[in-house]
Amino acid sequence: MAVIAISRELAALGDETARELAIKMGYRFVDKETLEQRIASYGFSIKKIEKFDEKKPGFWASISRDKDDYLHYLKMALYEEAEMGNCIFVGRGAFALLKGLPAVISIRLVSPLSIRLERVKSYFHCDEKRARMIIEQSDRDRSAFHRYFFDIDWDDATNYHITFNTGIIHPTMAAELVVHFVQHLVQPGEEELLMHKLANLSLGERIVHQILYSLGIPIHFMEAQVEGDQVMLRGVASSPSAAEAAVAGAQQVPGVRHVSSEIQVVQEYSVMP
Repeated sequence: MAVIAISRELAALGDETARELAIKMGYRFVDKETLEQRIASYGFSIKKIEKFDEKKPGFWASISRDKDDYLHYLKMALYEEAEMGNCIFVGRGAFALLKGLPAVISIRLVSPLSIRLERVKSYFHCDEKRARMIIEQSDRDRSAFHRYFFDIDWDDATNYHITFNTGIIHPTMAAELVVHFVQHLVQPGEEELLMHKLANLSLGERIVHQILYSLGIPIHFMEAQVEGDQVMLRGVASSPSAAEAAVAGAQQVPGVRHVSSEIQVVQEYSVMP
């Protein structure tokens, strides 16, 4: 039971490879629509999702609370999907959010520009000039998205376990290679450890959701770190009562037993709305 996170350039056959891999391994393919539907089920609209999906927020979006809400809901959705196990993510920063977890395999798909141009021309029924503009815009957007939300270099090969050139490696072949790679790389006991860590991450986001969204307690830079039955809250509050309310709110979340707080109280603290 592993989790596979695929990062891909536009026209590098990301979805095609993921589908082949899902068939060969019997895994779920968690595509863009699946994540969007889950995020929307939390109350974050599709229209808002589109403002941030694999692109750097524009100026007004970057100073609004929506960007923080988007990242929170993305984490909630991705962790909950990953908790179900045996799944494949494509894009949406999955490799960054799951980086360092056991039994998570990160894959990068690239392809020569000349081949990408031909694929884009065929898909969009456009000329080469337009195809080049589409590719360049996509590369800028995806790179900026990862840098802005995760402070990570999307194009750095060292962030992945393996990179495939889909200009010469067909999705079927790539999928076969990944199957063998997973079998050799994932060690006994790592899958169970992964599920434990994902449960902690997911619970942490549910605690943040309870405090900020369900109860509306004003804690800035809110984080909830979960380890075993211990929960540590961190953030900045403008009053002791808000910090105390956050602790009480966390204790209401199912699965929470012991809550500690390192929330700092800073009088008259404010942020741009």
